Amino acid sequence: MNILVKMTVISVISFISFQLEAQENYTITINVVEADNDKGKMFIALYNSEIGFLETSYKGTMSKIENKKCTVTFDEIPQGTYAVSIFHDENDNGKLDTSFFGIPSEDYGCSNDAKGFMGPPQWSDAKFELKDDKTLTIKL
Repeated sequence: MNILVKMTVISVISFISFQLEAQENYTITINVVEADNDKGKMFIALYNSEIGFLETSYKGTMSKIENKKCTVTFDEIPQGTYAVSIFHDENDNGKLDTSFFGIPSEDYGCSNDAKGFMGPPQWSDAKFELKDDKTLTIKL
């Protein structure tokens, strides 16, 4: 009986492991264009949930800017709903600078060219479905 239980547990673990490996992953390529200049860095964040959108990213990276543009790629991303935000850190201080009223003083953008009205862009405007490899172009 003990051997039968062990074999069943091993079979279940093997099946679950196979299912996790079988999940398809995709690539998201993000082209950021029309930066004002090549100063500083571009910060790119990928979000996988409305909860924490623009606060806690699923994945993030920085990129040098050349010829007023940059391209980054996120690999091994599972199928799902995502949104992207970017900002141009011109003064290279590691944050999006804002005015006294909280209005960004550095360029920024989101997937689907989502824009906020009297505030930041909304998840519902920026989200997209990932079902295969995807390329996004975000204009600043």
